[in-house]
Amino acid sequence: MLVIYNPTAGRRRVSRLWTVLDVLVAHGVRLEVVETQHAGHAEALAREAAYGSARLVVAAGGDGTIAEVASGLQGGLASLGIIPLGTANVLAHELRLPTGAVGLAATLASQRSRPLWPGIARGPAGDRLFVQMLGIGFDAHVVHHVSRMAKRALGKGAYVAQTLRELPRYGFEPIRLLIDGEEAVAGSVIVAKGSLYGGPYLLAPEARPDAPGFSVMLFEHAGIGAALIAGAALPLNRLGRVPGVVHRRASDIRFLDDAGLPAQADGDPAGTTPLHVMDASGPISVMVA
Repeated sequence: MLVIYNPTAGRRRVSRLWTVLDVLVAHGVRLEVVETQHAGHAEALAREAAYGSARLVVAAGGDGTIAEVASGLQGGLASLGIIPLGTANVLAHELRLPTGAVGLAATLASQRSRPLWPGIARGPAGDRLFVQMLGIGFDAHVVHHVSRMAKRALGKGAYVAQTLRELPRYGFEPIRLLIDGEEAVAGSVIVAKGSLYGGPYLLAPEARPDAPGFSVMLFEHAGIGAALIAGAALPLNRLGRVPGVVHRRASDIRFLDDAGLPAQADGDPAGTTPLHVMDASGPISVMVA
């Protein structure tokens, strides 16, 4: 078992990591732990392992680290394991992984798995795999500007504070896109693989993480008022039902804007538009409880 650990994402929860590993070692599991050194390192480590002898590669970090490891596993035979150490841990909530160290260790040592079919965002800077969601608009603008230091100190509160700072600065330009070839315009867009957003909060109940295709949420209203309403609706599990939100199922989404609107994937900056969103070439196997 190879464990790829992002020390930046996991500093606030490093004790969980070592407790999980202690339980595994106590039960005779042989493992290797490698720390990531820079962006993209987790993907490279996972790819090397997937095309070697590894049968299970564990991502120990946040959703961005998990997506990097998943990207490296594409096309190989190794399964994905997860030790959630990030701020939101959306995919861990989606998969209903245990929160305790013993439960996480048991999940990694078990033979239970399910398919996870990621998405790909293709842009001028290359391809970016995502496992939970891709956002275009104000939420991505916040992700681009929140500092790593603030996330370490405040956790999810860092996003709330940054949202309030960015509201008067963001231009709320309309987003032009093609959804399976049909033109649409929105104030903000979330392309979801999973049903949850921002942690354990429901956004797209119709989403299918284990199958091709996406749930596309078009937030038709834009501006400070609409952003505040969406922020208030999130912890109430009503984000997907605020006025002006349209749900669509699609397999091909093209963001047409050449103005460089910000994008975020699984809570990390993911460049700017234009972007072409499509299914990954196939699913990967992820360990579940």
